[in-house]
Amino acid sequence: MSDNTQGAVYTHGHHDSVLRSHRWRTAANSAAYLLPELRAGQAVLDVGCGPGSVTVDLGRAVAPGGQVTGVDAAEAVLGQARALAAERGLDNVRFAPADVHALGFPDGSFDVVHAHQLLQHVGDPVGALREMRRVCAPGGVVAVRDSDYAGMTWYPRIPALDDWLDLYERVARGNGGEPDAGRRLHVWARRAGFAPEDVTATSSTWCFNSPKDRAWWSGLWAERTVASGYARLAVAGGHATEAELHRIADGWREWGADGDGWFSVLHGEILCRVGA
Repeated sequence: MSDNTQGAVYTHGHHDSVLRSHRWRTAANSAAYLLPELRAGQAVLDVGCGPGSVTVDLGRAVAPGGQVTGVDAAEAVLGQARALAAERGLDNVRFAPADVHALGFPDGSFDVVHAHQLLQHVGDPVGALREMRRVCAPGGVVAVRDSDYAGMTWYPRIPALDDWLDLYERVARGNGGEPDAGRRLHVWARRAGFAPEDVTATSSTWCFNSPKDRAWWSGLWAERTVASGYARLAVAGGHATEAELHRIADGWREWGADGDGWFSVLHGEILCRVGA
């Protein structure tokens, strides 16, 4: 997901510590709730596709005969997405720049419209869902999954990570986003015009516990805390000093080195049926 035009700023930016986490995502670990809805021959729109790791999996899921279009507001990251599709030998996946608030496709163009970790960063999530609904064909489905930062939990309790969570939520809201989006998705969907009976809300988690997973997750966040767009916004917005960011980064490394370390990321999910 990338910067949008509705008054919000993408909190994470596109530092390599951010894109490494994006490239780790797959349809299996990030869109499992959607996979039973996919069929060969469908037309799919993946909004806020980033480097395309989920998008290419969706392309395989709707082959043969299906087509997936991945869109993102940051053209630079689309180069990585195109390279990945070429590497995987997929000719039914294409990428283009677009903003979720003005997608630029005709009404009813797609059977499935999907977004992962997008609505938490946009200035008008209800308007974004309306636009996703507009380009989805009658009988199709709009599928959205977003994390919920206040629902994240970890062990052991390291004070610096409590400070990280408080800081991240302040920075994200200062940028115009809503970091606890996961719990709000079903409400936003109804406000966007979906009937309550057409919205199915679920949740799922990522869990990091093995030594390899702890090292990867803690390393990403330690680096992101001091070197990414998020770090610059935290300092520029007066939310933290550089010294405070380094202390939080040390807390991430402390958690990652703890053999008992465990971290769970809560996500809200919605499947929204588009009526005739």
